[in-house]
Amino acid sequence: MKAMRGILLAVFSVVFVYPFVIQVANSFKTDPDAAANPLSPLPHPATLSAFERVFLGTDMPVWLANSLLVTVVVTLGRVLLDSMAGYALARLRFRGRSGLFAAVIAVMAVPGVVLFIPKFLVLNQLGMYDSYLALILPLIADATGVFIMKQFFESIPGSVEEAARIDGAGPFRVFWSVVLPMSRPALITLTILSFQGSWNEFPHTLVAVQDPALFTLPRGLADLVSGSLGGGTQFPLKLAAALLATVPVAVIFVVFQRHFIRDPNQGAEKG
Repeated sequence: MKAMRGILLAVFSVVFVYPFVIQVANSFKTDPDAAANPLSPLPHPATLSAFERVFLGTDMPVWLANSLLVTVVVTLGRVLLDSMAGYALARLRFRGRSGLFAAVIAVMAVPGVVLFIPKFLVLNQLGMYDSYLALILPLIADATGVFIMKQFFESIPGSVEEAARIDGAGPFRVFWSVVLPMSRPALITLTILSFQGSWNEFPHTLVAVQDPALFTLPRGLADLVSGSLGGGTQFPLKLAAALLATVPVAVIFVVFQRHFIRDPNQGAEKG
């Protein structure tokens, strides 16, 4: 039975990993080789010409710079604002708290496509359309992050905060100096989700900008795949660009994934 489970695991691993292997292999192929042998995992011959064309023949440097700026600002904003909102909903007592949390849950249930036209109208009316503000401001906080942080804060023993209040700490001091340092697993999870979501965000860019100088990586790749470079399949070039877009998210996940399963209450109290 154990051997059968190992075989099934190996088969499913190959099924999931093989498309990525094909992507990497084709990005190192020549155009004729990629067209003739698209499913071969070995380039013949191997070449870096696709990566050279990506950087020299497209606006990839501009897309990368824009994506990096937007992703860093959005990620930092979400980590700060979502954690503050989550703490307020979890610990502070104020009128309308239950209704506000219900609104957060309701926002999570709304399909993103429904908000496209309202987003465009709001950005246009506020004079932010086709700017970095339009790319960043609507994404700088999200309901999912607020929900994650609220649920995590509620798992922290209240006695930890009571001790800080007895020492004279106010609500913000308790949050910033006591609760937030204990929230490392949730913060890392939120950081990864925010980084991945903002780095890969494509639909929002469709209603936020139209200037090619403001295109982020997903928007630029969509323009590239749609045939902006002319005729021909150009599989190596497109897959090389996609590979470059994949690497940052993979690196962030590999670096921080070990923190996902840490005990949130570890070290909070000693009996």
